[in-house]
Amino acid sequence: MNTLNISYSSLTNIGGRSINEDYLDISVRPQQIAFILCDGLGGHGNGDVASKLVVCKMKEALEQSKSMEESIMQAQNALMQRQREVHMEDSMKTTVTCLTIFGQEAKFGHVGDSRIYYFEKAKFKMRSQDHSIPQMLVNRGDIKEKDIRHHEDRNRLLRVMGTMWDSPKYQIVDKISLTRHSSFLLCSDGFWEMIDEKSMCKTLKKTSSPEQWLKDMELIVRKNGSGTNMDNYSAIAVFIR
Repeated sequence: MNTLNISYSSLTNIGGRSINEDYLDISVRPQQIAFILCDGLGGHGNGDVASKLVVCKMKEALEQSKSMEESIMQAQNALMQRQREVHMEDSMKTTVTCLTIFGQEAKFGHVGDSRIYYFEKAKFKMRSQDHSIPQMLVNRGDIKEKDIRHHEDRNRLLRVMGTMWDSPKYQIVDKISLTRHSSFLLCSDGFWEMIDEKSMCKTLKKTSSPEQWLKDMELIVRKNGSGTNMDNYSAIAVFIR
């Protein structure tokens, strides 16, 4: 296979909140492209500080050729240190998602309930598994997948960045073989709670660019969130063609 063409686009919006606690960035290097998105935890305070710190520390580590696993741990340790410095041990928490593309393979890792979706030929293939109470209930067979979005405990997370870990809490999916029809979506819960996989695929089939795909999905997100105190929402769309 010849060299793959990678294109991408991103968006972040404050929604109906006073502070945007989401943060994202992209690292472009000759051998690897990395996409990082975090959602600072609302209600804890300093979520915006935590999300920016983790994104920046992960980007820095990845650009020093650290592995995704090492980068997540370095960001976790840096966040814990910042908490101690400013006496905010009970706040400054965040989710994290990261997608890296190296050659003709992709790898992603995450902590929390920000998601990474993977599509082939505009068909949904897989997504990261939320570290949340509703996801645990789905895995046990107690509720259905579609019930996650409106579950009363959907914001109760089992793993986040910025809490003490007795062992690494990240989850990694690697060795995803890329084709000229691969697409990825990284997004915070403020985004995915307002649009289902069927709508993601429907809009993906009709678009030729990641920019347009995000615009089409954002229209659905805003329509479904109308009349509510919308959460911050952020997303990164990645096309391999």
